Amino acid sequence: MVSNNSIRFVSMAVLSCATALTGYAGAANAASMTDNVIRIGVMNDQSGVYSDNCGPGSTAVVKLVAEDFGNEIGGAKIEVVVADDQNKPDVGVATARKWVEQEGVDVIVGCSASSIALAVHEIMRTNEKPYLIAGTATPDLTREACSPYTIQWVHDTYALPKGTVTPLLADGKDSWYFITVDYTFGKQYQDDATRFIEGAGGKVVGSVLHPLGTTDFSSQLLQAQASGAQVIGIANSGTDFGNLIKQAKEFGIAEAGQVLAPLGIQINMIHSIGLDAAQGLRFGTAMYWDANDETRAFTKRFQESFKADRVPNEAHLGTFTAVKHYLKAVQALGTDDGKAVSEWMHENPVEDFIHKDIKIRADGQLMRPVLSARIKSPDESKYPWDYYEITGELPGEEAWTPVSENKCPALKG
Repeated sequence: MVSNNSIRFVSMAVLSCATALTGYAGAANAASMTDNVIRIGVMNDQSGVYSDNCGPGSTAVVKLVAEDFGNEIGGAKIEVVVADDQNKPDVGVATARKWVEQEGVDVIVGCSASSIALAVHEIMRTNEKPYLIAGTATPDLTREACSPYTIQWVHDTYALPKGTVTPLLADGKDSWYFITVDYTFGKQYQDDATRFIEGAGGKVVGSVLHPLGTTDFSSQLLQAQASGAQVIGIANSGTDFGNLIKQAKEFGIAEAGQVLAPLGIQINMIHSIGLDAAQGLRFGTAMYWDANDETRAFTKRFQESFKADRVPNEAHLGTFTAVKHYLKAVQALGTDDGKAVSEWMHENPVEDFIHKDIKIRADGQLMRPVLSARIKSPDESKYPWDYYEITGELPGEEAWTPVSENKCPALKG
C-alpha cells in the first residue's frame, strides 16, 4: 500500500462529493425501479492478461460510486454484479444476454475486447439498456453501428493516436516509423496515426509488423533506427509493449535522439516497465490520477478500497465518471428505465475529475479532451506513481472522429 504521505489528497473533496451526490433534489420513487433494485453489471477480463487494465479495479470503482449514493436511490438498492468475460466473445455474449433478459441487470459497464463489446452493444440496443464503455478502444461503437444506448467514455483508436501525433507534429517531429502488432488493433492505430501525420504535411518513412507475443524486437528496432525517423510510433500493448520498450532502452534509441511514441497505453503498463526504460515516452491519455486534488482524493479512496499498491488508471477513472452520470440520471428521473435514462445522459453535461461541462454527442461519444503527456525520468519522479508530466490538452472537438467522417445515423438527422 502506498503510504498516506506518498500521495497528496484532499479529504474534504471526498466528503463534499458524497454529500452532493446523496443530496440531489427529487428523490427517486422505488416503485419506478425494476424489481426495486438498480442492478449494475461489470463485465471485463477479471483474471487474464488484460485484467490490470480494468478487471477487479473497475469493480472496486463501481462500488465506490454506489457508496457515494448511499448504496440506494429512493429506497431501491444499488447492486453490483460482476462477470469475467475471459476475453471470449461467446462468454461475454451469453453473460450479457442472461443478465439483461433473465436477471434484471439494468446497465452494463464494459471494458471488454472489441469483438465482445460489439456483440454486447447489439444485445443492449435490442433490450434498450445502457452500455457504458470504459476501456474498449474500437471506434465502431460510435460510428455506423452507433446506438442510443452505448456511450464511449474513455478512449478509442482514433483519439489516442490523434492525442499522440498532434503535439509531436507541433514540435516539428514530422518523420515517423511504426512498429506495429500484426492484428486489427495495431493496424487500426497505425492507419489513423498515418492519416493524421500525412494530413499535417508529415511523412511515414516506413513500418514493420511483429507477431503478437514477440519477445525479441531487435530486428524491428534496428530497422526503426536505420530509418532515421524522428519518431518511432509504437502500436502494440501488453507484454509486447513492455518487451519493446525495455529493448529500446538497451539499444539506446532515445539517447540517440529518436522519440518513442506509444499510441495507446495506461499507467499500469508504465509501472510494470519502470521509469528507467520508459522515461521520455510521448503519448495521449484520457486522464491521470495525479492531475489535481480531486483525482488524488479519489486515488486514496481507491487504494483503501482495492487494498493494492496501485493507482486508478485511465479506464478506472473513466468508469467512475460513467457510473456516476448513470446514477445521477436514475436519481433525477426516479426510474431505471433504459430509454429514459439514456436520453437524460445524452441531454445533460458530464463532470469528470478534470473537466466539468463535457457533452455526449448523438453518436454516443463523450467529447472529453485528450491530455498530452510525457513519462518522467527517475530523477523527476518525487513519489510513488509520479510518472506523467501533463504537457498540454487537445480539445474534444479536435480529438474525436469528426461528424464529417462519421457515418452514425444519429449525426445525420
